[in-house]
Amino acid sequence: MGKFRFLPAPVEGVVVVEPTVFGDSRGYFMETYNQNEFAQAGITAGFVQDNQSRSARGVLRGLHLQKTRPQAKLVRCLEGEVFDVCADLRPGSPTYGRWYGLMLSGENRRQLFIPRGLAHGFLVLSETAVFAYKCDEFYCPEDEAGLLWNDPGIGIEWPLDGIGPPALSERDRRWPKWEDAGREGHSPPPV
Repeated sequence: MGKFRFLPAPVEGVVVVEPTVFGDSRGYFMETYNQNEFAQAGITAGFVQDNQSRSARGVLRGLHLQKTRPQAKLVRCLEGEVFDVCADLRPGSPTYGRWYGLMLSGENRRQLFIPRGLAHGFLVLSETAVFAYKCDEFYCPEDEAGLLWNDPGIGIEWPLDGIGPPALSERDRRWPKWEDAGREGHSPPPV
């Protein structure tokens, strides 16, 4: 029996990963990554960097990507709850321009595999959330790009009821809209 369930998402190459959780009165144990099982499911990214953040309710981080050194990511929420989103910016992809979002939480323990060429972001729904992700390419600040979180050209339906306007970094406030990205030097990556 495999330790993971791999469910395809409606965006090409995006996979929801559900780990098997072994629990009893003492707590629980689960594997969060197993190279052999992921490879059998077609996920062969060679992860080189792990990142973790803690954010308060209403914080929205994203939409981020790297232009010429794109990153595949395996993301999860360790504590709290987030609405996690990816948008397909790969020219030629059958799902080009589509987005996908789902709830990730410390309770549901789901993960999301996001292939290279997709922009990524998340909104914190709980009082706080601890978010972690693996990347298959190193972070390269001079290669960073992004898209405006509420770009109508992408049309992400963020669950903002009861949260109000999201808390954004200055950088995330300034990302261009998809239609303007090429003119501003933030074009989608050539993946």
